[in-house]
Amino acid sequence: MAERKKNVTIRDVAKHANVSVGTVSRVLSKNETVKQPLLIRVNHSIEALGYKPNLAARALRANKDQVLGLVLPDITNPFFAQLAKEIELEASRHGLAVILASSFDDPKKEARRVHAILDRAPTGIIVIPAGDERFFKKPDDVPIITIDRPVKGESEGVFADQEAGASLAADHVFALGHRNIVYISGPEGTVVSELRQRGFKDRITELCQGDPSFRLEIRSGLFDYETGERVARDVLGNDSKDRPTAIVAASDQQAIGALREARDIGVTVPDDLSIVGFDDITLANIIVPRLTTIRQPIEAMAKMAVRRVCDIAQEDGGLDASCSLIVRTSTAPAPD
Repeated sequence: MAERKKNVTIRDVAKHANVSVGTVSRVLSKNETVKQPLLIRVNHSIEALGYKPNLAARALRANKDQVLGLVLPDITNPFFAQLAKEIELEASRHGLAVILASSFDDPKKEARRVHAILDRAPTGIIVIPAGDERFFKKPDDVPIITIDRPVKGESEGVFADQEAGASLAADHVFALGHRNIVYISGPEGTVVSELRQRGFKDRITELCQGDPSFRLEIRSGLFDYETGERVARDVLGNDSKDRPTAIVAASDQQAIGALREARDIGVTVPDDLSIVGFDDITLANIIVPRLTTIRQPIEAMAKMAVRRVCDIAQEDGGLDASCSLIVRTSTAPAPD
């Protein structure tokens, strides 16, 4: 064996073996999830460098909970906060403690957060992507599960059927007799925005085919309250008969912003205007009037993601990850 070098650290071993610090940590703790080729490579580097782990520190770490990483775009977003809560609840059922990190809607920061969590030897990481492209490479030995937002070029992950969900909103406003409709989309070019917009637009166009009174206007913006307020101000700011009778939004935050602006300018919801959201955040059932929305299956999605990290995805069979229409008091038949 090579003569031991002074101050050889676990990071030195990781660099020598071209793996993450977390992988080295799992090898040292004899974690059975480490694949044989990686195990051989890391052990070779340990021997080559003469690395001697701190046994006291390892014993202390062994008494701690196993770790699950969770990286999300914005902790202040109510939908992400609810999803994080459900993930933590499910993780605790499997003996996992959650490390939470925000990417602040920046894919490069997301990559840095993932790498930092990998250094802590997590059981796995769940990522709600900040964008449509991935700026980090998935390691071979640590499961990284994408949830809620698809990444371009990848089909693996835990996602609700966004198109089908949006089509439910189209069915609802059509059944209520609305034909002059404004749809508020999310940021242009993002996968989730495109899916929701396509689901609504294709379905409402199909339903209203041949109806000369049908009019659909599409606006876009962020998934936030301000976008909903701005769009509502633009389309409701006149008293003409061309004013829409329904606004369908790609997020509850947009819908709540539109509802607030309608109230401020004297448009009564739902008598003069129906509003539909998407997600079913907690606030949707608190505001007045209470928001009709498309509910994403947050609890089911959280359970599926955690179980895949724990490699027990076969238990997903009893979970329903489809969206559903929740009718409350922000929608009514179109005014005459």
